[in-house]
Amino acid sequence: MRYRLDESTPDAEEQEQQAPTAQQRSQAVEMAIQQAIRRGDFDNLPGAGKPLTNLGRVYDPDWWIRQKIQSERITGLGPPALTLRTEDVQLEERLDRAFTEADVRGILEDFNKRVIEARRQLLGGPPVVTMTRDIDAEVAAWRARRRARQAERVEDAQPQPRKSWRDRLRKRAD
Repeated sequence: MRYRLDESTPDAEEQEQQAPTAQQRSQAVEMAIQQAIRRGDFDNLPGAGKPLTNLGRVYDPDWWIRQKIQSERITGLGPPALTLRTEDVQLEERLDRAFTEADVRGILEDFNKRVIEARRQLLGGPPVVTMTRDIDAEVAAWRARRRARQAERVEDAQPQPRKSWRDRLRKRAD
């Protein structure tokens, strides 16, 4: 025999009988979704018509960081082996933007120091395969590229001989 303090509070058995089943809950959710579609609640959502980018990928707990880095085009983050590889590819362009030989030497010394330091660290990650640069050879190549750019500018600055009015009229007639 069960004793209840108050007749108005249902016991556990009655509560179980009144609780909706999984099928009833599913139907209620589906009905709410259909009503929202009819009202237009799902129209013009951000990202509508864009592909789902994460299908087929293994779950990555840092997905939002990677997405932010990609959308903001942030560079210089990641394991030293990878950042040094990308920097090695772009190093020649960076050197060409330097104004003096001392700047070029400073950039190369800093790069070589970071490559050596990355090789010494035992933190794991991909191996460092980036080679150090020969400073004197790079400075010589920088000078040659600089001279070639200056020669191009001089050629472009040379005024072209002006043709006479007769030559211009003949060209129009052709």
